[in-house]
Amino acid sequence: MTMHRSLKAANKIKTKRNVLKRYERIDVLRSRGKWKEGDRAIGLPKIKPAE
Repeated sequence: MTMHRSLKAANKIKTKRNVLKRYERIDVLRSRGKWKEGDRAIGLPKIKPAE
């Protein structure tokens, strides 16, 4: 059985996300030196994804 053509196109679309998950924001803050162990993970600043 073949896959419907509308479903095939959905696999090829790779858009850049403009919102990071919480753990991704923490990783970015760690790399920038603005996060230390024991800080709260609630109320994190908004961060743009790396280009």
